[in-house]
Amino acid sequence: MANLYLIPLTLGESELNTVIPDHHREIIHSISHFVVESIRTARRFLKKMDQAIDIDSLHFYELNKHTDKNQLHAYLDPIKTGLHVGVMSEAGCPGVADPGAEVVRIAHEKGIRVIPLVGPSSILLAMMASGMNGQNFAFNGYLPIKKDEKAKQIGLLEKRIYTENQSQLFIEAPYRNLQLLDDLLANCQPHTKLCIACDITLDTEFIKTKSIAEWKKQKPDIQKRPAIFVLGR
Repeated sequence: MANLYLIPLTLGESELNTVIPDHHREIIHSISHFVVESIRTARRFLKKMDQAIDIDSLHFYELNKHTDKNQLHAYLDPIKTGLHVGVMSEAGCPGVADPGAEVVRIAHEKGIRVIPLVGPSSILLAMMASGMNGQNFAFNGYLPIKKDEKAKQIGLLEKRIYTENQSQLFIEAPYRNLQLLDDLLANCQPHTKLCIACDITLDTEFIKTKSIAEWKKQKPDIQKRPAIFVLGR
């Protein structure tokens, strides 16, 4: 019986053996069809996993914001013929803050076994390292771009920290990191805690938790670096 495998990628140019188990190579060698967010990224990752892999013999189906959703069912057709299918995100774990979740949903509807493989998740790693409540937390994706809407959303998220004791995680496009940080410093209470986690698993990794008041004294250099932000108490 063929399966749908969820294959994590590195979060950047980190060494594979530090974040990806060796056992994944054996599984990847059994897969010839991949649903991926970026074909270029997927090909690079697979070649890094094994230089001897015959990339040109593999089949890639792109799944991103430009994909026609009517095609998704067909992406799983190889499983009908006994061929495994793999799902890969642009970085980290597929299906988490990632369009691959749509294919996973269809697989469950079709009764296909879904097998998630171990690998790095920036969301969980940031939560682990934040020192904030990991029993109750929410990932909110991107905050609104418009300044007034963003300020309102920050206020709502901060309120949930204190009314529900729920840590709040979110991300931003790397080139807007400093703008988001400025908005957080302007709209959050001085004693609210903020964890900034950049370049997770890379040599340049930066993870610090401080109060809003402390961050105001010295802002970190996080512009154009992949980051997770965590608000808590």
